[in-house]
Amino acid sequence: MMADFSEQRATMVEGQLRTTDVTHVPLLNAMREIPREEFVPSRRRALAYIDEDLEVAPASVGSPARYLMEPSPFAKLAQLADISPSDFVLDIGCGTGYSSAVFSRIASSVVALESDPALAEAASSTLSELGCDNVAVVQGPLQEGYASEAPYDAIFIGGAVEIMPDVILDQLKDGGRLVAVVGQGNAGVARLYVKDNGIVSSRRAFNAAVKPLPGFEREASFVF
Repeated sequence: MMADFSEQRATMVEGQLRTTDVTHVPLLNAMREIPREEFVPSRRRALAYIDEDLEVAPASVGSPARYLMEPSPFAKLAQLADISPSDFVLDIGCGTGYSSAVFSRIASSVVALESDPALAEAASSTLSELGCDNVAVVQGPLQEGYASEAPYDAIFIGGAVEIMPDVILDQLKDGGRLVAVVGQGNAGVARLYVKDNGIVSSRRAFNAAVKPLPGFEREASFVF
């Protein structure tokens, strides 16, 4: 029996998003429309709408496994970024491209940055098939952002980080927002960074446990 993914999408919006204070209508509409099942490995399609992170790439030497973020924390982070129809968005760690597809519906244009060549290729292919023509998938180290297209109105970091590199904050427009989960596991906190007159300030928004992104680790310090 074929899964009814459109029904699962509606259930996700009503049961996972609205119940966790996600109220931004364009975001809810985008997540109701975008076929999340297209962004997970075929063997996991049936699990696309469960309220857990889904592995999209296994761990490799020096890099953790990569995940599609659980719907609720993703939507809460996206809502925190306050993306508007005129915004130019940088999506750092786009993975298979689901987040970029959602942003394509609520922003003017999106740069989707991915460090893993296979994930970048998958994202580019799926986004193209879905007609997300305002998304450009680019490849490079996540912790460097994508300065050649900066500045951005909004920057979304799609996983937990230990440090926030200045080089990424420098890519925000004045008045721009960056959202990220800082800290690992249950110590993770969603933070909103805002640039005002060249000065970046941040505030704590909510607790969030999401999977880490490679490249944002704090360097080990030596204890004598």
